[in-house]
Amino acid sequence: MLEKFQLDGKVALITGGSSGIGKAIAIALANAGADIIIASRKQERLEEARIDLEKTGREVLTVPANVRHLDEIDNLVNKSVSHFGHIDVVVNNAGTNLTYGSAFDIDEISWDIVMGLNLKGYFFLSQSVGKVMCQNRRGGAIINLASEAGISPIVGMGAYSISKAGVIMLTQVLAQEWGQYNIRVNAIAPGLIKTKLSKALLNNELYLSEKLNNTALGRISEPEEMTGAVLFLASDAASYVTGQTLSLDGGIYPSVQNLLKTLNTVDDGKE
Repeated sequence: MLEKFQLDGKVALITGGSSGIGKAIAIALANAGADIIIASRKQERLEEARIDLEKTGREVLTVPANVRHLDEIDNLVNKSVSHFGHIDVVVNNAGTNLTYGSAFDIDEISWDIVMGLNLKGYFFLSQSVGKVMCQNRRGGAIINLASEAGISPIVGMGAYSISKAGVIMLTQVLAQEWGQYNIRVNAIAPGLIKTKLSKALLNNELYLSEKLNNTALGRISEPEEMTGAVLFLASDAASYVTGQTLSLDGGIYPSVQNLLKTLNTVDDGKE
């Protein structure tokens, strides 16, 4: 069984792979035997990540790319295939959130950037690599980074929540259509994690306290804690798993304190 988790001979492409969750996933997949392609917007960040990745002994290709732009997706895929000949695993991880506040205040530019990176980029990179997987007749695995916000919206993060809900549906649509080509498409939905993207939430004492009270494990996750699920979904151990979104949120539930508050507001009809 343990051999099914190995990725020897496979090539994995991770977007947003120079830091945070993406870098942790790239290192984990490399340690499992995969050669690695990492993409992000800044070449200098990619080269910094390359140093750590090459310590695994695997081959590493870095390609600067902003996956909001289709020409940069084409360049990323073309360079990857030219270098390795095939791509077996894609981890759509690059993401952003530009607005915190009311849905009344979301402007068009912020909306377009969030949707462009978090949803449009996922779709068109998956489409491009999916065609390569079909042509090579190797099949493959696509893992999308959704979020707990895509399952239950986070107040003040409207555009982000909508984009991540779209990622969950995107996962199901592609899984349903591409299963015939032996392409499996799944997603993970992380909870609050210690990353640059979640800095604003981590610095909000009221939100953080409420979050901890509503999480069974009572703590915030590290990026490395996302890697086991991704390795599983990328590997042959998950050969019959597709179209699924796995919640990695530490066990979200209504806290007893909040439940008691709710019960105290219920009118039981007694005087």
